[in-house]
Amino acid sequence: MSEEKDMGEEPQNKKIMDLKQGESSVSIKARVLETGDTKTIETKKGTRTISEAILGDDTGRIKATFWGDKAGSVQEGQAVEVKGAWTTSFRGKVQLNVGSSSEVSQIDDSEVPQKDEVPESEPTAPMEDRGYGSRRQGGGRRDYRQGRNYPRKREW
Repeated sequence: MSEEKDMGEEPQNKKIMDLKQGESSVSIKARVLETGDTKTIETKKGTRTISEAILGDDTGRIKATFWGDKAGSVQEGQAVEVKGAWTTSFRGKVQLNVGSSSEVSQIDDSEVPQKDEVPESEPTAPMEDRGYGSRRQGGGRRDYRQGRNYPRKREW
């Protein structure tokens, strides 16, 4: 048997801790651990509706953003399968994005762990170097008092 996939074959389900930034056509089975309110935001492409949720499986948890008609499509405690999602990263953590071309369906409860069985671990991504430098590298704010000699007030 060959290890190769047919081009028309659906991608296999991945575990949350196996997700990397920049992936497309991601499929996972997970428990909805938390949900946020649906809100409207402004993007480069105009006004968009989103909702956020934390999804978890037996390897860890991930923040998911549901875009457009998928916003508000999951409820806390549900067992779901997400197909056709993509990943990005923010502040060193991988995030899942679910859009109009993605599918979200409810699955049997036994396919994913219960809320209290989901580990706290989250997939990480390398931080981008944006050229600002970190404080350890000498970047960041300068000492505003440097070169100034102000007398200290004494409190008695």
